[in-house]
Amino acid sequence: MQLFKKILVGLVGLALVLAALVWVFQKQVGTALLQRVAHAAVGRNIIPTLPDGLHVALCGTNGPFPDPTRAGPCTAVIAGDRLFVVDAGEGSARNMGYMGLPLGKVEALLLTHFHSDHIDGLGPFMLQRWGMATATTPLPIYGPTGVDKVVDGFRAAYVLDYGYRVSHHSEKIMPSGGSGGKGMPFSLPAVGQGDTVVVLDDKGLKITAFRVNHAPIEPAVGYRFDYQGRSVVITGDTKLTPTVATAAKDADILIHEALQPALVNILGAELEAKNMGNLAHVMRDILNYHTTPEEAAAQANAAQVKHLIYNHIVPPLPLKFAYPAFVGDAAKFFGGPITVGEDGMLFSLPANSTVIDKKRLM
Repeated sequence: MQLFKKILVGLVGLALVLAALVWVFQKQVGTALLQRVAHAAVGRNIIPTLPDGLHVALCGTNGPFPDPTRAGPCTAVIAGDRLFVVDAGEGSARNMGYMGLPLGKVEALLLTHFHSDHIDGLGPFMLQRWGMATATTPLPIYGPTGVDKVVDGFRAAYVLDYGYRVSHHSEKIMPSGGSGGKGMPFSLPAVGQGDTVVVLDDKGLKITAFRVNHAPIEPAVGYRFDYQGRSVVITGDTKLTPTVATAAKDADILIHEALQPALVNILGAELEAKNMGNLAHVMRDILNYHTTPEEAAAQANAAQVKHLIYNHIVPPLPLKFAYPAFVGDAAKFFGGPITVGEDGMLFSLPANSTVIDKKRLM
């Protein structure tokens, strides 16, 4: 017992001495730690470490409500060594940096529709892609009719900033021709004459846009990516509509937006109780142009997809303990794996296989 006390006293003393040394040399220790962090983080790029195939990274899984655990809507898709991004919600560009997905490698960005929470992160995407890649041409930004108007608006808002950066860093470092983005609009067929249009078909990768129903927001689309025998479908915002199940037929992964009415109604009741009638009215309105988790599960079952992932989570779910309340009875409608999407998740689909690997990047 006496020996144990001596050892304990010695350990406490050693700990105090180490703490004192850290305090005295805090500047040097902090500098050394930051050097290690910089060495590990600067220039990080996970893409070369991934096998050939399709890979889906969730860079933003939030809806329009504040949630400290989630950035705005954003999904990165890696096909071989090519990087694409669907939607650009606030904070998602930073998440891509944390995840080791360099914005300088983004080949194109695709927008599902023009609600503010899906486009309010466009500025950082355009700026960082320009600076990181020393780009000489603007970032291609695909979307349904009207996307050029959105992109031109962002360019106008940032035009002074672009000028500052060229002036400060030089044309060699920030070529003025590479600033901003270029809207690449496409048109869907007229209603009743088809619901899809091929946006890109190149080097084995096919990206197909399909009509969804987010009325009164029009146009609104989802995207299907096909590459090396693997497929991923991202719905964007939509209410229950048969076009999703058709577009997602036999896909490996369906990434579907989801709103749980029972939980949204709790928010609405609180807003009413606190005399915030305008926002309570909004809570009622949003119920009619989104999909419940159960309806999304039924879509996954109808399409016979392998894995269902929820994103654009409404209402916010900062605690995993609340996930079952959000998912509700979805398992009654789809027997496959169901994942509540979280920022930093990566799903890998190696070429010409049935494997779906999942890991965290942040």
